[in-house]
Amino acid sequence: MRNASPGEMLESNKSLRESNVTKSGSCGSVSVVFPITMMVTGMVGNSLALMLVYSSYRKKENNRKKSFLLCIGSLALTDLFGQLLTSPIVISVYRADLKWDRIDSSGSLCAFFGVCMTTFGLCSLFFASAMAIERALAITSPHWYSNHMKTSVTKQILAVILCLVLFFSLLPVAGVGHYTLQWPGTWCFISTGDREVPGNMFFSVTFAVLGIFSLLVTFSCNVVTIRGLVIRCKTKSGTSQSSKQWERLTTETVIQLLGIMCVLLICWVPLLVLMLRMISTQTSSHHCKPAEVSFTPSQDIQVDCNFFLTAIRLASLNQILDPWVYLLLREIILRKFCQVANAVSNCSIDGQKETQTALDVLNKQPSDTNGL
Repeated sequence: MRNASPGEMLESNKSLRESNVTKSGSCGSVSVVFPITMMVTGMVGNSLALMLVYSSYRKKENNRKKSFLLCIGSLALTDLFGQLLTSPIVISVYRADLKWDRIDSSGSLCAFFGVCMTTFGLCSLFFASAMAIERALAITSPHWYSNHMKTSVTKQILAVILCLVLFFSLLPVAGVGHYTLQWPGTWCFISTGDREVPGNMFFSVTFAVLGIFSLLVTFSCNVVTIRGLVIRCKTKSGTSQSSKQWERLTTETVIQLLGIMCVLLICWVPLLVLMLRMISTQTSSHHCKPAEVSFTPSQDIQVDCNFFLTAIRLASLNQILDPWVYLLLREIILRKFCQVANAVSNCSIDGQKETQTALDVLNKQPSDTNGL
């Protein structure tokens, strides 16, 4: 063997360093621990939420309270099915050494995975928007809400949302848009870089726009609800026990709504913004797959792929956090937080009895709301 020249050795070392950087940048984010942990925590949280909602739904006689419970139950059920239908597939691919072809030689499973991701992702967003609209109407227009928001209407609205989202998600199956295998080859989602595929640009942009629109609706309605609660709380200001209860409930509800908005912002904005960016640059996460390209992906593309994987995991994390921010942590954390806040602000709380939750306040009988 001939001795390598200094220039060849330098070039070889440079290539080796770049290869190591690429591997280290991707291997840290590619682990079966993520899908297993997310599946288990998602199943536990959403199952607890469903049991609590079912128990409360059977006890409630007020249809308006049942309407809100239907929304929460639908969100929890959607998130649970989203975890159950996708996580086992991801885990199976990891067990197959990240080789999707071993479990899906026909490619039909990839299309199914993409439909599930799109359906349950958009359903979660629009169910959250429906609940935000419901809360805003209950606070700003209690009489109209009492006369028009029946349980049957809530069921119809939720069914329409599900049907429309499912219809949209099936468009790639009909030839409009395309679901493709994404980096690191363990999941399928909307292709963002294949403009030659008929309708793919329309489908991918529409998904991102619908997601952003849903977030804007949720944020706007929550702001309206917070404003309405604060105004009503001010009109009841005083030293009576009732006014102090309203002050506490208003604080708890505002904290909860702010938590919901923060979770939605953190979980969904990175994915939606990154999708629009990748669409504009005609970049797709599947460009990182070594089996589909004959060249080594550039460092910029690899960074986008890792970021896209992180963004989709954040969006999936929303399905895990939903039952906690909407229901489970309400009584556990918020009341303790408010007690500390009241102590700091020297606002004593005289009553020791349990007060109604914000869910009861938002769904009071018209006779109760007249006095607010």
